[in-house]
Amino acid sequence: MTFDTLLVANRGEIAVRIIRTARELGLRTVAVYSDPDRSAPHVRLADQAVRLGPAPAKESYLDADLVLKAAKDSGAGAIHPGYGFLSEDALFARRCEEAGIVFVGPTPEQLELFGAKHTARAAAEAAGVPLAPGTGLLGSLEEALCEAAAIGYPVMLKATGGGGGIGMSACRSADELTDAWDRVQRVAAASFSSAGVFLERLVEHARHVEVQVFGDGDGRVVTFGDRDCSLQRRNQKVLEEAPAPGLPPHVRSQLTSSARDLCASVGYRSAGTVEFVYDATREEAYFLEVNTRLQVEHPVTEEIYGVDLVAWMLRLARGERDVVREPGPPRGHAVEARLYAEDPSREHRPSAGLLTRVEFPSGVRVDGWVESGTEVTTSYDPMLAKVIAYGSDRAHALRRLDEALARTRVDGIETNLGLVRAALEDEGFKAARHSTATLASVSDPTPRIEVVSAGTLTTVQDWPGRTGYWQVGVPPSGPMDDRSFRLGNRALGNAEGAPGLECTLQGPSLRFTHPTTLCVTGAPAPVTVDGTPVAQWEPVTVPAGAVLEVGAPAQHGLRTYVLFAGGLDVPAFLGSASTFTLGRFGGHGGRALRTGDVLHGGTVTEGAPVTERPDFTALWHIGAVEGPHAAPEFFTEDDIRDFYAADWKVHFNSARTGVRLVGPKPRWARTDGGEAGLHPSNIHDTPYSVGAVDYTGDMPVLLGPDGPSLGGFVCPATVLSGERWKLGQLRPGDTVRFMPVNVDGSARPEIVDGGILARDGDVTYRRSGDDNLLVEFGPMQLDLALRMRVHALMEAVASDGPEGITDLTPGIRSLQIQTDPAHLPQHELLAAVRE
Repeated sequence: MTFDTLLVANRGEIAVRIIRTARELGLRTVAVYSDPDRSAPHVRLADQAVRLGPAPAKESYLDADLVLKAAKDSGAGAIHPGYGFLSEDALFARRCEEAGIVFVGPTPEQLELFGAKHTARAAAEAAGVPLAPGTGLLGSLEEALCEAAAIGYPVMLKATGGGGGIGMSACRSADELTDAWDRVQRVAAASFSSAGVFLERLVEHARHVEVQVFGDGDGRVVTFGDRDCSLQRRNQKVLEEAPAPGLPPHVRSQLTSSARDLCASVGYRSAGTVEFVYDATREEAYFLEVNTRLQVEHPVTEEIYGVDLVAWMLRLARGERDVVREPGPPRGHAVEARLYAEDPSREHRPSAGLLTRVEFPSGVRVDGWVESGTEVTTSYDPMLAKVIAYGSDRAHALRRLDEALARTRVDGIETNLGLVRAALEDEGFKAARHSTATLASVSDPTPRIEVVSAGTLTTVQDWPGRTGYWQVGVPPSGPMDDRSFRLGNRALGNAEGAPGLECTLQGPSLRFTHPTTLCVTGAPAPVTVDGTPVAQWEPVTVPAGAVLEVGAPAQHGLRTYVLFAGGLDVPAFLGSASTFTLGRFGGHGGRALRTGDVLHGGTVTEGAPVTERPDFTALWHIGAVEGPHAAPEFFTEDDIRDFYAADWKVHFNSARTGVRLVGPKPRWARTDGGEAGLHPSNIHDTPYSVGAVDYTGDMPVLLGPDGPSLGGFVCPATVLSGERWKLGQLRPGDTVRFMPVNVDGSARPEIVDGGILARDGDVTYRRSGDDNLLVEFGPMQLDLALRMRVHALMEAVASDGPEGITDLTPGIRSLQIQTDPAHLPQHELLAAVRE
């Protein structure tokens, strides 16, 4: 049957692969997706995409009615099921045929025959395929015990409908078989709609080998040699290679001929794999099962035979039977590593979250579906990608794979990347003496910092944070108390800005797999290592296996900081490792730490205690400079005097975005905000400085490093940049007194110039802290011409401005120019801008 539109009933890397191949063959493609996959690569690549439903597979990818409806509605003439989901569902394949839709795969009868292990075993026996001693379906535990005694322990109890290691249990005694009987039947009934079970001899230290087959449906079957898939975890393959190493010639020949004979005996159609258990001690191979679909590991076969199995499947489905032809001899060696979203150090527990950095190497084949920004869920198989390396021989291929994995990064969640690299170094594997049990003895040596308890709000930060993006609304973030943060890094010999942890109130508990030197700074708080108190502000080396606990500040201050020798290994987002939780980017997964997270980084170094230490108190004196919007334009002079005379109380509703203060209400120098609003605090949107005292109505808010870049409220004063660290330590109930200072930190009268540095015609230059100059154009009204003047000045400063400018932020009728005052003082900036 011919068709011009293909629906791909799958997701992930196999869906991407099928769609790309189909398009190369000139086919129109239709993707189906569940809600979590709405922006996945296979959806973007396809010519059309159809939503199936919510995340659960039973309500989306496994719902045959929904898939068939999508095919009919989109005009698809064929469905490629990929692997997993509906790929081996005989009923679905039959329904496709009944609907006049080509099922790209074996016939429904072949899916039924090989879909049940007991019928597959019978077919293999009839075709003369070597079998391990075993049984047919068992009717009772008593029968199972009798048969096991005849076979001899150990035995494997298997569900007839099982697959992927599900529904099987190794039994080494009658007691273990008795214990497993009901459990395996329950799993089988729940997973495969059949509680049928049977026994096979368990081959200890077995290898898993398989043969790739392809049939034209009329009796012609060709084979593509063998593969080894022995490196597995919980019976799931992790590393595959072709050809299988270390097989005696007579075994290799027997595998190929047995696989061909078995599939030819049933007129097999399309791609399939015949799997065997190989007993290296006896040099004997036993039939395991037939996978009636494309296998995950098919790329290694493609690499050594120079064939495209997906293209073969599609061409055969279109009626091109001559595509099935004998391949030439294999060339070289290929090896594939599967990258899983799981934590091998925690029994391969699934790992989910935002991928903050994904980097795959060039020079090798990568079949994947993830990218930076992908949200990985636990709803589906955890495979993220396959890295496939080809070499002239096995040693060459393994070396190329290891080099490729060394250049691979997947940050934001835990993966098995380190475990695979460790497995490649295993001497038994390198010598091809490995078995399906080998990987269980391999561990990931990568140093880890495990989050035993996350604390109230613990985030990764670096200094100075994410600078240069204020104009597009991205705040700098970074440590709120940058002084404590930088001093801790200095104590460890780090660069001042090296990534570390900011802990708000209750700190975290961290377990270290390797010795690590760290320093805890910030507010005075209890700090222990395995329950033994350790000092803050001094480098401490935490031994391997030990747990660091950081408690809540007891009396004064709000935030503590944990800095690590060498810093944390966290990918930069827009040039910074800092976490912006509201934007869900930066740091570890774009969020605060959670219990169960894993961080990486940290080394052992020599350090020195911090001699310069901030004072922490409940009464804070904070230096603030006048402006940008003060008296007499917006506030009365009495308002400003009250502002500096008041004892402000820190409101409980405070955060990194801003610290609210409770105190006297202003009298205001005007009755309303004119065009900008009814309240006198309103102005047209204007850029803000971090540390600005922003009056949102009658209540001031000290804007923090995660605050807004611009808004419609006046700011009579701005905290001096060297004093802003104190904002990070303000605790609800604390008292704040603002001290009037000049930009150099020297004392000044409360009222000097209202924040106005100069005027040139209708252009006003305003002081916005010691590190920002605010330039305003014209009267306070909406005027497109004024906005154009703002833009013109912004372009001029960007192209011809003096060195030391760090950011430019436009408002409706204003431009804020941020500088590093140590390199470009405000008065020099003012002169340059006026010119």
